[in-house]
Amino acid sequence: MQYANPLQFAEDAGAADLIAGGRLQLGISRGSPEQVIGGFRHFGFEPGEGQSDADMARAHTEEALEVIDGRRFAAPHPRPMFPNPPGLLRIEPYSEGLRRRIWWGAGSNSTARWAARQGMHLMSSTLKNDESGEPFHVQQRRQIEEFRSEWARHDHGFEPRVSVSRSILPIVTDEDRRYSIPGGRNDQFGHLDSARAVFGRTYADEPDALIEQLGQDEALQAADTLLLTVPNQLGVEFNGRLIDSVLSHIAPGLGWR
Repeated sequence: MQYANPLQFAEDAGAADLIAGGRLQLGISRGSPEQVIGGFRHFGFEPGEGQSDADMARAHTEEALEVIDGRRFAAPHPRPMFPNPPGLLRIEPYSEGLRRRIWWGAGSNSTARWAARQGMHLMSSTLKNDESGEPFHVQQRRQIEEFRSEWARHDHGFEPRVSVSRSILPIVTDEDRRYSIPGGRNDQFGHLDSARAVFGRTYADEPDALIEQLGQDEALQAADTLLLTVPNQLGVEFNGRLIDSVLSHIAPGLGWR
């Protein structure tokens, strides 16, 4: 959102939701670490005095949320080309209900709490800021708990949802074995955007072993939605079969639907 014009973004989101018949689940975030120095400046944006680029992204988001929610802010022209309703105007196209289907990709506990205050669902990926040195799934579970605790302090009028992302590679064929090492990898700690981060492991193993491992993933148990990441460099056919393997070999054993 540090690159986004809030009003243009809101119009595009409304149009996409109307085209999709009100089925859009809109995921947004501050944005990935910069590939260039001050890339947002090339889009005409500059943080205000005392603001960071992250502060600017959140300010853009708050403005977009208000107009997506239908805030009327624009004075109509006295001699319009087409008739206007009385009073101030909102963005068009406007899609009623979209405001309740917006997700924030949070990289820290504090931004998860901020998302809860704004009435956005939580989307937590396979990495986050390392805030305790604990395993990734434990830190992510704490992030989910802080999000839900903050949400409960506000009357948003609807229930929050929480998604987590996981790389899950069931080994069921010889081809799977050529691409995957049973047991997967452990969590990795490193630095991202000048902050210490923890990257979640890849789950790669025989189905029975995966069911046991995933059953011990605290964040996965705390969430209500799974976003499955796939190794897209292996092609559509391989990934289609991989997803089928998760659905047929893993989901039933964990009670997923």
